[in-house]
Amino acid sequence: MSSTPIPPTSPSAAHGEGQHANHTLTGFIIFLCSESVIFLAFFSGYALLRLSALDWLPAGVDGLEWRMPLINTVVLVSSSFTMVVAEYFKGKGKIWLFRGFWLLTMAMGAYFLYGQAVEWSGLTFGFTSGTFGGTFYLLTGFHGLHVLTGILLMGLMLAKSFVPGNYDGGEEGVIATSLFWHFVDVIWIILFVLLYVWRA
Repeated sequence: MSSTPIPPTSPSAAHGEGQHANHTLTGFIIFLCSESVIFLAFFSGYALLRLSALDWLPAGVDGLEWRMPLINTVVLVSSSFTMVVAEYFKGKGKIWLFRGFWLLTMAMGAYFLYGQAVEWSGLTFGFTSGTFGGTFYLLTGFHGLHVLTGILLMGLMLAKSFVPGNYDGGEEGVIATSLFWHFVDVIWIILFVLLYVWRA
């Protein structure tokens, strides 16, 4: 009685590493969805407060300076493109070009945080300056915390790129970091419209 030979099983398949990696990435996407719900709640609350307030801006404040935030927006949105380029070079096996564009993305994120700090230092109102002051610092600060988190994640992925064979088991860490960074960029575009463009 003949038997059909069983193909050899790779070590990664034997231990379920591929499935584990897929589950990890799925879990991270669910995490981003939960973060989206939190930001959506903030956006909705801001809009409702804005529409219902008689005097929205604090006394003596006519509006927000938008030039610096606009530059920050261009830099942050452009950083998504540099990240895509970095991933492209990683896929081509050009690891040093990947590191270069990945580091450039980190620098652009750091510049955004610097620009936000400069903007905050020049504001004439604080966190306790009415509903507008509280919501402004809450929204921009919470988003800035996400930008900082993204930079730290990119730094971790950059360091791991120097580990020999790091990508042999998959690239889920880079993919997850990229998704997080694009998410942060989209959230800022919405914030920029709410805080700086919406004036009526």
